[in-house]
Amino acid sequence: MFTNKTLLITGGTGSFGNAVLRRFLGSDIREIRIFSRDEKKQDDMRHSLQSDKVKFYIGDVRDKRSVDGAMSGVDFIFHAAALKQVPSCEFFPTQAVRTNILGTENVLDSAIAHVVKRMVVLSTDKAAYPINAMGMSKALMEKVAIAKGRMLGSDAKTTICCTRYGNVMASRGSVIPLFVEQMKAGKDLTVTDPNMTRFMMTLDDAVDLVLYAFEHGSNGDLFVQKAPAATIQTLAEALLELYKSPQHLQTIGTRHGEKLYETLVTREEMAKAEDMGNYFRIPCDSRDLNYDKYFVEGEEKVQQCEDYHSHNTARLDKDGMKKLLLKLPEIKEDLGLK
Repeated sequence: MFTNKTLLITGGTGSFGNAVLRRFLGSDIREIRIFSRDEKKQDDMRHSLQSDKVKFYIGDVRDKRSVDGAMSGVDFIFHAAALKQVPSCEFFPTQAVRTNILGTENVLDSAIAHVVKRMVVLSTDKAAYPINAMGMSKALMEKVAIAKGRMLGSDAKTTICCTRYGNVMASRGSVIPLFVEQMKAGKDLTVTDPNMTRFMMTLDDAVDLVLYAFEHGSNGDLFVQKAPAATIQTLAEALLELYKSPQHLQTIGTRHGEKLYETLVTREEMAKAEDMGNYFRIPCDSRDLNYDKYFVEGEEKVQQCEDYHSHNTARLDKDGMKKLLLKLPEIKEDLGLK
């Protein structure tokens, strides 16, 4: 599907963009365009890759002119540009709106205008029943993307779908690099709530999910990968054992905007979800603006469904967590393993 095609990755200097590059650089794709606003990261990536296949575009999804400048001749888009840190979005929610919602609309509109074949929008479990500004902005981002896809319809030249995934292990700003840093500094590991659970996915899992959505998605679809979860205590203790660290856990309390567990699929979505084996496909709501369908005709099936969340999915024990951690290149390199 990617043979001799051009792929644009917005926010391409981030963890996801780097994982996609590792997957695609050896393939017969014609060109990968990295679109981001961070010239330092682009320069670092350019020097480390030394690849003629990768082209770099400085720009911001908030500025549609810069998006349009990178869009000509693009076949496919992975839209990963976003403000993702929960605390920073809590303090600057308007910035989250401008990047995550309005910026996404700019990319969607540009993709449709340039007749891009397929676009996958990357979202987060925090968009399901959101309680923080980051999750709220991502939830609206999903609604914008799904609404565009619904309006385009099944016969359109451009297909837009979304993916939603849980914590990507060892990604920038996540807790694993923090724990590793604390251990190396001889500090105790700061745990917000030992019983807090999170879905555990590797970057390769995240890329697999996006590629699955890319291959199987119809306009307005949302794809979710089934994933195991673990408590923060299990994660921290697994790291302590792998690193043979004498440090202890220090419980500091839940941070502002944090949930005890994360939901990947709401019960309303589960009522219409299609089980694809390792994934759930959630088709877009096909109701029109006939309000009786919203307020008069109920949906009995919703009452029979339960959310798919990190408290009721498969739970990793310490050994299972260690096996998953050893799949991460950063951890293997740290421990001197090949």
